[in-house]
Amino acid sequence: MTDFSTGVTAALLLAGATMTWLGWVLLPSRIGIFFAPGDLAKVHARFRPWIWLFRIHLFGHVVTVMALVAFGTLATEAAVRVVAWPAIAISSAGLLVSALAAAFYYHFGAWGALDMAGKSENDIVNFVGSLRVTTEYVTCLVRFGRVFFGLGQLVLAVALFQFGLGPVGTLGAILGLAAMAVTLGFPDDLDYYMPIFHVNALWLATIGLALLT
Repeated sequence: MTDFSTGVTAALLLAGATMTWLGWVLLPSRIGIFFAPGDLAKVHARFRPWIWLFRIHLFGHVVTVMALVAFGTLATEAAVRVVAWPAIAISSAGLLVSALAAAFYYHFGAWGALDMAGKSENDIVNFVGSLRVTTEYVTCLVRFGRVFFGLGQLVLAVALFQFGLGPVGTLGAILGLAAMAVTLGFPDDLDYYMPIFHVNALWLATIGLALLT
C-alpha cells in the first residue's frame, strides 16, 4: 500500500500534469507567438471559459513545482538527493518562468478583449502593435522556461533510475534533450515544441502513476 508521502507526491504529479495540459487543450481560442487583431474578439466571445481555463493552465505549472519538490523529499535520506535536488531546482525555475510568460498572454488577452470590445479596427490594430516589442522579450522567457525545464528533466532522469523508474527516466532524458534541441535550434518557431509539451504532461502523469504502483 502506498504510504502518505508517496501518495501525496503522486497526487500532485497527476494534478499538475492534468491541469497544465487540459487547461491548454480546452482553451476556446489560443494566441500565437504574437497577438493578432482577431485574437481579442475570439477571446471576448467566450471570455469566462477562456480566462478560467487559462488560470487552470497557469496553476498547473505551480502545482507541478509542488509535485517536484514533494518528489525531492522522497530522496531526502538517499545519496541520489545530490542529483535530484539540483534537477528539481532548475526544472522548477523553468516551470515558473514559463508560467510568467504565459501570464503575459493571459493578462493582455483578457484585458485587451475587454478594453477593445466595440472599438474600431484601427484602434485594435494599434493596441496589438503596441504589444509587439514586449512580446519579443516574453518569447525569450518562453524559450528560457522550456530549456531550463528540459535540462532539469535530463538530470532528473538519473534520480528516476535510482528510484527504479528506468523507462520513465529514459523518456525524461529524451524529452529534455529534445526540448533543448528544438528550442535552441528553432528559436523563431516556438510551435515545434508543442508535441513535447503534450508528451511532457503524459510523462509527469506516468511518474505519478508509477509511484502509486
